Amino acid sequence: MSPARDPLATPPVDDADVPAWVAATGVEGLVDIHVHFLPDRMLQKVWAFFDQAEQNYGMAWPIHYREPEQTRLDLLRGFGVRTFAPLVYPHKPGMAAWLTSWSLEWAAEVPEAVPTATLYPEESVASYLGDALAAGARAVKAHVQVGDYDPRDPLLDAAWGLIADAGVPVITHCGDGPRQGTWTGMDVFAEVLERHPRLTAVIAHAGLPEYDTTLRLLDRFANVHLDTTMVGTPFTESFAPVPADWPARLVDVADRVVLGTDFPNIPYAYHQQLAAIAGWAAADDRLGAPFLRAVLHDTPARLLGTG
Repeated sequence: MSPARDPLATPPVDDADVPAWVAATGVEGLVDIHVHFLPDRMLQKVWAFFDQAEQNYGMAWPIHYREPEQTRLDLLRGFGVRTFAPLVYPHKPGMAAWLTSWSLEWAAEVPEAVPTATLYPEESVASYLGDALAAGARAVKAHVQVGDYDPRDPLLDAAWGLIADAGVPVITHCGDGPRQGTWTGMDVFAEVLERHPRLTAVIAHAGLPEYDTTLRLLDRFANVHLDTTMVGTPFTESFAPVPADWPARLVDVADRVVLGTDFPNIPYAYHQQLAAIAGWAAADDRLGAPFLRAVLHDTPARLLGTG
């Protein structure tokens, strides 16, 4: 009989290895808080943008999982993803309401998907967001960079308040990576948190490249979390490496780190994100297997209200 696998010592080596590795961690399944499913026409436009990433971002960004929707769902299930948040986001006024409606309807047909919503600074935001939360939305996406809006806009005050009152997480892309936006930066979003300190915010991509500033937000606000999306992967380490003492710095916030991947819009295989997290867990004895299980399942499941 072969010895039990140590998931810290032997992280997944490829996508085919992911199910066995997940089983070795002891979790019931992965809970990925940062996944994208969009209406097909919109997704094709997103992929077309990434096709021009050398002009847009200064680096190539080949979509690794450029597959039909059903294939993408089958891939996630094959990896052992048991719950995920399908995030949608607008880039102009008038989009957020219909994207939210689409997301709620889509999630109702996919057992592993939790219903999600999004927002944009517009007069109707409190109405459609309030309706979505009442209908059971368990997460909200706020993409400050793509939306090119000021998260401090007074039009959003009621929306932030609704999210805080509902106690659902808002996964917020407010960092300066992969390119700086007009209103990105942790200093800007910190002002939102000062107005709404009860807000359960998940800083997407750990705020890259502003890792230090993101961790300071976690020090200041008890309901702020960070997601792992793209962080620590070989691709991201080439332009936004984590600090050398990153594992040690996660010790005090170990229960506020959640799995996120950006599937399918990543330029590398899914297993690389899991291997990065395993590497952090193995690098500091104060993290270890409990941290790994918390990131992969327990903390995101708690935030999404799924167990």
